[in-house]
Amino acid sequence: MSRRSLHTPAPDAAALRARLDRARSAAAKADTDALLIAPGSDLRYLIGQAGGSFERLTTLVVPAEGVPALVVPKLEAPGYADIPADELGIDILTWVDGDDPYRLVAGRLGKPGRVAVSDFTPALHVLALRGALGAAEQILAGPIVRELRMRKDAAEIDALRKAGAAIDRVHARVGEWLRPGRTEAEVGADIAAAIVEEGHDQAEFVIVGSGPNGASPHHDVSERVIERGDVVVVDIGGPIPEGYNSDSTRTYAVGEPRDADVAETFAVLLEAQRAAVAAVRPGVTAESIDAAARDIITAAGFGEYFIHRTGHGIGLDVHEEPYIIKGNDLPLEPGMAFSVEPGIYQAGRWGARIEDIVVVTETGVESFNGRPHELVVLDA
Repeated sequence: MSRRSLHTPAPDAAALRARLDRARSAAAKADTDALLIAPGSDLRYLIGQAGGSFERLTTLVVPAEGVPALVVPKLEAPGYADIPADELGIDILTWVDGDDPYRLVAGRLGKPGRVAVSDFTPALHVLALRGALGAAEQILAGPIVRELRMRKDAAEIDALRKAGAAIDRVHARVGEWLRPGRTEAEVGADIAAAIVEEGHDQAEFVIVGSGPNGASPHHDVSERVIERGDVVVVDIGGPIPEGYNSDSTRTYAVGEPRDADVAETFAVLLEAQRAAVAAVRPGVTAESIDAAARDIITAAGFGEYFIHRTGHGIGLDVHEEPYIIKGNDLPLEPGMAFSVEPGIYQAGRWGARIEDIVVVTETGVESFNGRPHELVVLDA
């Protein structure tokens, strides 16, 4: 496995120190002796570097009381050289092959009664930590850390705003590539290149779903040749250098749509997406935003064709809390950022989706995407 560069822009030390302090407090509030944070977005959130998860253990030990410590293999330590450890108030503990890093973690914690382990920690590390920590109960760290990450600060919101503007510039160019006679894969390759050209580190995902493929929400791309009259779902996004992600979907038609029901159906989808965005404000629940879109689609007779949640949180991960779905009674708060993306998918025929990233403000909502929401009919 290749080691991706760990040297990426990070928040200033004061912001990171504040996050670590909040993490310690959150652990204590959850009656947990320590958080064990594996490489990934949680680690990047807390110390400014995501690192990489390999067969050798790397973990950030965040005790409810005491000094945090980054346990890292000595051969991987240079990748963390940019971390301002002294300013963050964390110790760096290195180990070499032949040492037992799990005992190193256990020695740091003493005899904890309960530890919270990152949700995506590899099983080989989870089980080894269980053995080293004896009777300590292991729980998931996700429910604790999500309370920190769900509410974006001003710098995070600025980064998401920047990501939204960058992906808007790509959607503005889709007409350069989307035309009859080209395959979805060819169009997708051009879009992926443009995502990087317009300011992203990489294209995290590119969906070009033409004709019947548009009825599969996570289609990706294929060798299907795009035809005149096709409706095409284009869902694209990726991280900018700050680590925060874009995610935006628009639906296109290659010339006038061949199916007579496209205009009427798309009008329902457009109304639903607008209503859901308009419903966003502090104090309303996540599930009420889902209902604002779903009720309109269902009333128009398309309920069975809306087959996913209305949205997902976004930040250092493309999908994170809060999830905009029935059953989530979480009250929205300023700083919560998520997608609003209802869709209508008619298997074997065509599909459509409209997606913006929005953030809850003190008085309502701000959208990070400004491209037209209407069906974009391209010359063909």
